Amino acid sequence: QVTLVETGGGLVQPGESLNLSCATSGFTRDYTHIAWFRQPPGQGRGGVSCINLNTGDTSIDASVKGRFTMSRDNANKMAFLQIRNLRPEDTAWYYCAATTNKPGHWTWSRQCHSRQEYEHWGRGTQVVVSG
Repeated sequence: QVTLVETGGGLVQPGESLNLSCATSGFTRDYTHIAWFRQPPGQGRGGVSCINLNTGDTSIDASVKGRFTMSRDNANKMAFLQIRNLRPEDTAWYYCAATTNKPGHWTWSRQCHSRQEYEHWGRGTQVVVSG
């Protein structure tokens, strides 16, 4: 059984940083990419980053580039999202998701940030930026 569990969210002030973690289990070699999505209050869920688990190549959405960094630790079966200089508009539920059997170049495609492409999801961690 594949599971993903996000942690690291919380209430922070503008300008602060957060490190979100995604702990995974049950992955096989077929799992090639993990992505982070976020869903602001009253809005849809959109992708912010994705990573190729084999190469470590990452793709960051232009709207958050420069402030968001994604990484992974395959040995410990985890993925991370570092968020710097948090803004009130970053307030959202953050989810990690995983997909299988995608080629390496898929990391650079729009599909890598598309929720329809991901089969397995965590339950999310909430980030609130206020103050």
